[in-house]
Amino acid sequence: MSDTIFLILACALATYATRAGGHLILSRFGATHYRLEAALEAVPTAVLTALVAPSLITNGPAEAIAVLVGGLVALRYPLVVSVISGLGTLILLRGML
Repeated sequence: MSDTIFLILACALATYATRAGGHLILSRFGATHYRLEAALEAVPTAVLTALVAPSLITNGPAEAIAVLVGGLVALRYPLVVSVISGLGTLILLRGML
């Protein structure tokens, strides 16, 4: 098995175990505290920021502009539209720059 396939399967397993484990743990408690709910709702934004921020710092202006466009579009439209606009901007700017 190649390293790439092994890595993809290991990441998929870790993701599933984390999600299933979190669900099992939280289902044991009846109602959760509102602060815990707020913290859990902030996790996707924190993870996305952790994935995007290094790209802003280490790559060129095309990536920074694409992230900015995608972020601005995300304020108004669904996630799919935001991702498509960010990727479209990145492809366009990489072709121009």
